[in-house]
Amino acid sequence: MKHRYLKNVTTLAYSEDKCAGCGKCAEVCPHGVFAVRKRKAYVVDRDACMECGACALNCPVDAISVKSGVGCAVAYMNAWSMGDEPSCDCSDGDCC
Repeated sequence: MKHRYLKNVTTLAYSEDKCAGCGKCAEVCPHGVFAVRKRKAYVVDRDACMECGACALNCPVDAISVKSGVGCAVAYMNAWSMGDEPSCDCSDGDCC
């Protein structure tokens, strides 16, 4: 079963131009967000990102960034685990 979080809310950012094609992101991502094709990484499923930051921490050329522990996905996961209502503190109110 594939893990799914909230649609279009991850803080994951990827620059194909910076990518060296080492494949570290695909190796360390626990949810298969990345794969490598033609010596470049690509995002397979952005919405599967749990914002753990493993990809960004292991990218030797800083082609990936992610804000771990912030945003709507974390707010929902924390609320669900605590039995509370989620609050991601979005300024525009459209993300949740």
